[in-house]
Amino acid sequence: MSDTATTSAAAGTPGGAPRPRPGSTRRGGATHVGAARAQHPAGGAAGVVADRDLLSVLATDQRRRTAVVEVVVPVYDEEAGLEAGIRRLHSYLTERFPLPWLITIADNASLDRTWPIACRLVYELEGVQAVHLDAKGRGRALRAAWTASPAPVVAYMDVDLSTDLDALLPLVAPLVSGHSDVAIGTRLAPASRIVRGPKREAISRSYNLLLRATLHNAFSDAQCGFKAVRSDVARALLPLVEDQGWFFDTELLVLAEANGLRIHEVPVDWVDDPDSRVDVVSTARDDLLGIWRMLKRMARGEVTATAGLPAPTPSGLDAARPTLAAQAVRFASIGLVSTGVFAVLYALLVGVLGAVGALVVAFGLCSVVNTAANRRLTFALSGRSDRRRHVLAGAAVAALPLGLDLVALGVLAAAGVTALGPQLLVLTLVNGVAAVARFLLLRRWVFRPAGARGSDHRPARGLRP
Repeated sequence: MSDTATTSAAAGTPGGAPRPRPGSTRRGGATHVGAARAQHPAGGAAGVVADRDLLSVLATDQRRRTAVVEVVVPVYDEEAGLEAGIRRLHSYLTERFPLPWLITIADNASLDRTWPIACRLVYELEGVQAVHLDAKGRGRALRAAWTASPAPVVAYMDVDLSTDLDALLPLVAPLVSGHSDVAIGTRLAPASRIVRGPKREAISRSYNLLLRATLHNAFSDAQCGFKAVRSDVARALLPLVEDQGWFFDTELLVLAEANGLRIHEVPVDWVDDPDSRVDVVSTARDDLLGIWRMLKRMARGEVTATAGLPAPTPSGLDAARPTLAAQAVRFASIGLVSTGVFAVLYALLVGVLGAVGALVVAFGLCSVVNTAANRRLTFALSGRSDRRRHVLAGAAVAALPLGLDLVALGVLAAAGVTALGPQLLVLTLVNGVAAVARFLLLRRWVFRPAGARGSDHRPARGLRP
């Protein structure tokens, strides 16, 4: 017998399984079984049922306390393949997975014998537990299981185990170490080995291309049923996730990127399940509505978690912020190149647009490129985090030298100086003087680190206190 057990009471559980009395327990080295309350984090979001009964058949307290990784398997009407999938996963984790683990079967309103089979597996297999929700939705099932998990890392996979389980440790290892915040399996990497029909291949690639074209995400595969996330990150992001179905994955990943979190990708070996019952038309419609909803939320600035996220991990150029001297040298170097480009553009455009028109166009183009180059090279910032604010603030700073240039052109015009040479000389001198003020503003305001601004007090990384 395993370290888990179930309690029989009045009938009424879906599929004919005995249902324990709400709040009933059984202890003494075994598991407690009861109807817990699962408060939905979104608390009233559209299409969300807040405060729903969650029937739980849990593993022992010790097993739950020591688990480092909890693998959730969401199921709906999976009586045919549930037992084989869970036994195969259990055998793999027992024999080959080096970290303490827990398996949770998350049944979302199955109408067949899925729930009684899940209860029997809990009784027979050590380290397996099950929860039942009265409403459908893979996202709803994952939300309930992840929110209640005591493990520092939570993962999920499809019950058909289409993904080779050897990818599980590479998936969760960066989360356990604190290197990354979210991890996903990808079927679209060059190193991935995929077996599926052309129709499913075309649908998957088209969807991910659509995501990149609309939401400008960096992750490659939003739909692969093989993901993991740090529990602290999940609890911070889940209140922002509105979808309860198939778009749940995409929304979670988009929110993770929007909050500057690191997403780790693992190329997987994946074999398509020929018995997949996903309604392609309905799912595609819901995905399009989800993309449109995310676009509106991003435009309104409703994608930022206010608290609970770990501090973003610096990487690449962000890891070693240059010293003041190094920043000054890089800023001056970029400025010299910008000055040369500006002079060429101004000389080409002044005969067509006039002095003022040529100044505005040439300066505007150079300013955009100059700000981007300084962000990346001078101040060692990269990625999407704060990029919009950097662009807008950089444009505001650029207004200072542009205003001085317009004043200088006015003075030259009043003095009757119209030759190109003197104009370029004066504009270059004015921009040189303004560059000092611009550098200080970029350093102290535009590209100042978030931590230094005092607006983002996130706890340090680490799985356990």
